[in-house]
Amino acid sequence: MKKLWDQPKLGNIELSNRLVMAPMTRSRAELNGVPGSLAAKYYSQRASMGLIITEGAQPSAAGQGYLKTPGIYTNDHISGWRRVTDAVHEKGGKIFIQLMHVGRMAHPDNTPAHHQPVAPSAIAPNEKIFTATGMQSIPTPHALSEQEIQQTIADYRHGAAAVIEAGADGVEIHGANGYLIHQFLGQSSNVRQDNYGGSIQNRARLALEIARAVTDEIGPERVGFRVSPLNLLGGVNEGPEAKDLYHYLVTELNQLNLAYLHVMHVGHEDILADIRHAWQHSLIVNRAGRPIEELSDDLNNNLADLVSVGNFSLANPDLVTRLKKKVALNEPNPKTFYVDDGPLGYTDYPEWSKI
Repeated sequence: MKKLWDQPKLGNIELSNRLVMAPMTRSRAELNGVPGSLAAKYYSQRASMGLIITEGAQPSAAGQGYLKTPGIYTNDHISGWRRVTDAVHEKGGKIFIQLMHVGRMAHPDNTPAHHQPVAPSAIAPNEKIFTATGMQSIPTPHALSEQEIQQTIADYRHGAAAVIEAGADGVEIHGANGYLIHQFLGQSSNVRQDNYGGSIQNRARLALEIARAVTDEIGPERVGFRVSPLNLLGGVNEGPEAKDLYHYLVTELNQLNLAYLHVMHVGHEDILADIRHAWQHSLIVNRAGRPIEELSDDLNNNLADLVSVGNFSLANPDLVTRLKKKVALNEPNPKTFYVDDGPLGYTDYPEWSKI
């Protein structure tokens, strides 16, 4: 794992290592979307990671889909996130806040205004979602008009500015895992017949327009973008054109000189190899189900510049120390991933030195 401990540059910031904390929804924000009282401790505990990418924060009220997810569009949100970023920076860490609009993966009961979910097309994902009254079917979403799409892009721009005002080092745009941007990329979720549907170029249009708006607002060196080719979460399927779609998208994003591209990789090696060839900047790869002993394989094989981990970093606030000392890791407890019960399963995982 020797390459993990290099000190790479990402955009204009120096990282302490090549290990990245992947974004993970924790559903622990206050009801107004302000990061919860323990969030600063949770993230600062993991400040030894080369980079922290936070859980997704909605850039607007319409972007929320799950209970108690944080926002990043009001002054209160900014103040809450400032406590988080200050705590991470005090320990020498670097932190990007992820902007996540869930699109159709939502339920009105989970949002303050009880709004109808939105999407590229009025197609429900045929899934259930947890609400305060239990599991409910996700309703058919409202298909965004082109005017509403422009407002969504403006929301991302505003959210990016808020991220920087909150003291973060940068923004990750969530274009993966079945959420709004990914829904526009998918043939199964996008059947529009206007400028945002049909061809590869049209289905990628929203992703690129959001990326351009965000980079114009805060500078490309502070922006990352996440994709998940053929990850079928939320019923999104890019179809047989997936490789060509991502080749086009990544080639266009490459011209924006972003700080990084973040790939949630679920097993399509030809697509990952093509992305590696088309992308000329820092590439983060997160392999689903990757054993800890294979953590640096993509670095060694020149398929990635950094590697991100989810559950390993969730359960091990001192993951860097544990890996360097080659000691056993804490096992994550899935039953507490989304349970808002104070420190339980959140800030109470022990450090190795305290066991």
